[in-house]
Formats: sequence, C-alpha cells, structure tokens
Amino acid sequence: MKCTLEVDCTPLEARQFFGLPDVQPIQATIMAEVEKKMLAEMDRFSPDGVLKSWLSMFAQTPEQFQQAFSKMMFTGMNRPKG
Repeated sequence: MKCTLEVDCTPLEARQFFGLPDVQPIQATIMAEVEKKMLAEMDRFSPDGVLKSWLSMFAQTPEQFQQAFSKMMFTGMNRPKG
C-alpha cells in the first residue's frame, strides 16, 4: 500500500508545527550586518579603487622610476653567468 500526503505550508508554519524556533529576527540581524560590511568594502572594489591600488605598486615620480630601473639593470648585470 502506498500513501502520499501533501502538506501546503510556509516555512514559518512548518517550523511552528514542529516546534522549532523562529529564526527570522536572527536572520534579519545577520543579513543587515552582512549588507553593512559589503557596502563598506564596496569602495575598495570600484574601478577607481582598483586602479589606485594597482598604481600604488609602480613608481610615482621620475626619480623613483629611474631608481627602480637602475636597480633592475644592475641586478641583471651582476648575475653570475651559468
């Protein structure tokens, strides 16, 4: 014998029926915190923020560029030949 029982209820109604706690207030609090953190970090990943972080790795003045280039050249020239 096969018996099928279909229950049409919302998740909240099912939790109440089984005696489980209502998690909506906790979920709302956690989601608000996640949203706040995401909005705070969003500026770091804007095109302007990403470009600034990439450009900070390179020399900013001609003197810094010249020093970096000289350092690379002298390091390459002083390598022992193998």
